[in-house]
Amino acid sequence: MEENREEMQDIEEKEDVREYVERKRWLFFGLPFTFTKYTVNERVITINEGLLNTTENDCYLYKVQDVELKTSLAERTFGLGTVACFTGDNTHPQLYLSHIKHAKEVKDYILHASEIARRKRRTMNTLNIDADDIDMDVD
Repeated sequence: MEENREEMQDIEEKEDVREYVERKRWLFFGLPFTFTKYTVNERVITINEGLLNTTENDCYLYKVQDVELKTSLAERTFGLGTVACFTGDNTHPQLYLSHIKHAKEVKDYILHASEIARRKRRTMNTLNIDADDIDMDVD
């Protein structure tokens, strides 16, 4: 019994488990005085918004198809960035992690972790090219 616990701890320590927790910041001086918190780990992206009425939005990483980093001049001045995630999620096809610190590191992590998550689930991304519109003339 004791050996199993030690083995489980060794396995957990060997896994490269990362979790980024960032707060949306004001653009002015990059101060975190907003009520939006972003959490990114190896399975899911979670966005918590609000103070009195809260909203929690989750998106599994295997659904992330593309990631983009946007930085305006003001964001670069204060060391911030906005990460845009384009997903296959029906409710939120685009997720924005706005005005966060370490934006490039978060973007790279999401891109890498989403690819690993797709391989684990054995899913692949396909484009919807509206095949119904193709006129099939079989003569």
